[in-house]
Amino acid sequence: MDMRCSIFTKPWPQLSVDELGVRVSQLGFDGVELPVRPGFQLEPDQVEQGLPRVAARLAAHGVSIMSVAGSLDEPFFAGCQAAGVPLIRVMANFKGETGYFAAEAAMRAQLEAALPLSEKYGVKIGVQQHYGTGVFNAMELRHLLDGFDRDRVGAIWDAAHSGLAGEDAAKGLSIVWDYLCLVNLKAAYYRRVNGPEAEQARFKPYFTTARHGNTDWATAIAFCHAHGYQGPICFPAEYTDEANVLTYIAQDLAYAKSLMQQYA
Repeated sequence: MDMRCSIFTKPWPQLSVDELGVRVSQLGFDGVELPVRPGFQLEPDQVEQGLPRVAARLAAHGVSIMSVAGSLDEPFFAGCQAAGVPLIRVMANFKGETGYFAAEAAMRAQLEAALPLSEKYGVKIGVQQHYGTGVFNAMELRHLLDGFDRDRVGAIWDAAHSGLAGEDAAKGLSIVWDYLCLVNLKAAYYRRVNGPEAEQARFKPYFTTARHGNTDWATAIAFCHAHGYQGPICFPAEYTDEANVLTYIAQDLAYAKSLMQQYA
């Protein structure tokens, strides 16, 4: 099983583009998901002209940009086309007082409005689920995307958030399979954050290493192999213990590659 592996470079906004390329290459990843956000290597207002330059610098270190985390504004599509980036990742993370179905309809309207840009520039839109008030589990993600052209809009299945929703990996992946364009491998579980004497228990997600989360990565990789998944696998490098990100991500990549090697 020979899957391309990328890493979401959110943990390292302080690095220059070249320093980022060196780090990603040394870690053993083929590419990156680049956050185009304020305070990072590429700001949103520079994306159209700047993304090709960033891509060229990373390519000098053997690293490609496999996706960007950004918005559905036209400069993002234009920048991705110019840089050869095939995918823009967004999330349907609804907030506020709007009811769920009204928020879902608003998100569908945003996706519909972006379809002409996706068609014009040949860049796909990927939507990821996320714990909380928005699209959380695989069925909600599938319901949001149902009816969209699969060449233009795809599903990004995230192992950690699927696990936080209580889903089995194979079940979650099977629900979004015909829309699947990217697999995120990260891990989490709910941890109580107040004591047993508290009147009301409080829990928060704790993002951890592969073997300690709610989702079995081996099941996810086996499913992808069995169904002929051809897309990349992205490692979001999200850990609650941020001080040890480099150690943890190296361990998780090695573990995932050992699982993939079973299908080589």
